[in-house]
Amino acid sequence: MAEQTGKRTVLLTGAGGDIGTAFRAYIGDRYAMRLAGRSDIPLTEGEQAEVISLDIADLDACHEACRGIDTIVHLAADRRMHAEFYDSLIENNIKGAYNIYRAAKDQGVKRVIFASSVNAVAGAPTRHQAQTDEVPTPLNIYGASKVWGEALGAYFNAVEGLGGFAIRIGAFKPEFDEMGGEPAPARHVSMLVSPRDLCQLIVRCIETDVPGFHIVHGLSNNALPFMDIESTKVLLGWEPEDDGFALYGNRFSTVD
Repeated sequence: MAEQTGKRTVLLTGAGGDIGTAFRAYIGDRYAMRLAGRSDIPLTEGEQAEVISLDIADLDACHEACRGIDTIVHLAADRRMHAEFYDSLIENNIKGAYNIYRAAKDQGVKRVIFASSVNAVAGAPTRHQAQTDEVPTPLNIYGASKVWGEALGAYFNAVEGLGGFAIRIGAFKPEFDEMGGEPAPARHVSMLVSPRDLCQLIVRCIETDVPGFHIVHGLSNNALPFMDIESTKVLLGWEPEDDGFALYGNRFSTVD
């Protein structure tokens, strides 16, 4: 891909999901994309990309998917907050995360951008703003599985020299939109991230010259942000444009 286009080669796992679809629409033809998913990923009109089927629990398949790639954006996982550990999380979130990091390093990938989650710190006390350098406080096993992915990023950087970022992604706005007219708790709105703010953050993680491994927070510029985003803004030169409370007007409650 790189020899033919001269563009940065990016493997996007979970490319058919909500975030993957939004990111593909946002970047257009900016990168030479390899899109990976468990099932077919239909391309949109005019979209140019290589599409592959990938089981992230299969290390050999991950090696093949990472071949010739510069940067990986790893979104694939079971994102259900109450997913069963033995039935799903071990294969998708534990083995899958390790396999991507292992294959990335072995195949000469320069950077892995791991989709962590606000659930890694969702157990923080009410009115406490979670920081990137604090001990994680997962509220569920899904969140704990995302802490595992963050730890993998730290290990592979410190010991094996693989760069990257773990983005603790907030509540993705399209999920809120599905609620229709129902009010959302203020605590949940404080966790919101809009598609354009998240996509801009992913692009900054791909294109920055900042070395090493870093945990960053993916929230919009909410009036009452659940996680601190100032350190992320400074580190990456990122300026989120939206505010969950402005987007929702009076459609939120004051009950946490």
